Amino acid sequence: MTVHGAKLKKLRAAKTEADPFVGLPEPAAFPALDRPWNILVTGVGGTGVVTIGALIGMAAHLEGKGVSVLDQTGLAQKGGAVNSHIRLAHDPEAIHAVRIAAGEANALIGCDLVVSASADVVDRMRPGLTRAVVNGHESMTGEFTRQPDLQFPGADLVHLLEHAIGRDALAVLDAQRLATALMGDSIATNPFMLGFAWQRGLVPLARASLERAIELNEVAVAQNKRAFQFGRLAAHDLRAVEKIARPADEEKPAPQTLPELVERRVADLTAYQDEAYARRYAELVRLVAEAEAARAPGRAGLAAAVARYAYKLMAIKDEYEVARLYADGSFRRALAAQFEDWRSLEFHLAPPMAAERDPTTGHLKKRRFGPWMETAFRVLARFKRLRGGALDVFGRTPERAMERRLRDDYLALVGELCAKLTPANHALAIEIASVPEHIRGYGHVKERHVAEAKAREAELLKRFRAPSPTPLAVAAE
Repeated sequence: MTVHGAKLKKLRAAKTEADPFVGLPEPAAFPALDRPWNILVTGVGGTGVVTIGALIGMAAHLEGKGVSVLDQTGLAQKGGAVNSHIRLAHDPEAIHAVRIAAGEANALIGCDLVVSASADVVDRMRPGLTRAVVNGHESMTGEFTRQPDLQFPGADLVHLLEHAIGRDALAVLDAQRLATALMGDSIATNPFMLGFAWQRGLVPLARASLERAIELNEVAVAQNKRAFQFGRLAAHDLRAVEKIARPADEEKPAPQTLPELVERRVADLTAYQDEAYARRYAELVRLVAEAEAARAPGRAGLAAAVARYAYKLMAIKDEYEVARLYADGSFRRALAAQFEDWRSLEFHLAPPMAAERDPTTGHLKKRRFGPWMETAFRVLARFKRLRGGALDVFGRTPERAMERRLRDDYLALVGELCAKLTPANHALAIEIASVPEHIRGYGHVKERHVAEAKAREAELLKRFRAPSPTPLAVAAE
């Protein structure tokens, strides 16, 4: 989707009567600059990391202090690791090198967790000397496109930083989530982190100098100054910032129990198709839960797996569902939460019945559709009851037929799992019921994942259907 002529939403806090920054105290003290003070700013290219170094450098220049800024952008200026080495001193003559040596960093402003925990950055830290503030937002690397089951090692990276400088010297927060919620754009994350670090006493320069540097940069001045202030407030009172950032229509927390899981999905399936379709799902989960309690007493997990993956296969994201999701109001609310207004929208779609195929790969190619698609979505959403019937023209494509077959095969398979369930094969039954987890994407991507998932399912079913070994008879004495 492309949004044309969009203006970012004004700050949510600006709409409140009380200024959240009134009474915000200044840092108690800054470190003396009788010797160079070394700051590392780390992040990903294209997000404003170099700009943060430039702002600190300009603020130091305005105060007549000595400063050096060295930006290391690596092989990729956008999307690659970026490190800024910043050295501050009262006297320019006190700075003899621009690169921060191993174990000599006084402060780390980590705008990206992965880069901040890299070997090159950690080597420049020292327990008892380095203090760090790090954006803990989990931004997956490009490797995720090749390994869809890749898990973000957030806890491991934080532990690595704690080991490097000590737990008390490290502050980790989801700055990107907060800055995006407050400012409507994730680009505000880095000035937010600068404000957080300044409030923690890690940037020994006057606030007025930093704000003047933001003004001289002449880029999104009001937004960056506001983000800086919110970073300060987060360092002083994180709960207050969380409260301001939390939207009024915040999503419900993720379901924790099986009844909560089923209740949420019944509501979704009712909106997806109708109450009868949702009841079919709820009845399936109920039967699995009863079979699990009767045939594998004391064990759990199978009913929850079926609740997740039966829903995934039943809620086929076909043309009617795409139209419904665009037309039910949530899409417009999401736009309104981020943008004040916009001139027009474009939708990038590859309808199986209308899209051209790439002559080289044979894959469907996306086309751009104008704002009129919103009207088309509203009309199409009303015809969802045609889904699966004789008049369902979209359901005649090979992809839709495959999706219905996956759904029906899974529902039948669940019946077999329940009929043959024992305490011994309970864990294997859960693994089989969870195979749809690996079916992802659309078009040719989904076809590849289906083939891999079905091969895995066949392997697991062969083990599940194998007769249990006969216990060895014990000879009587």
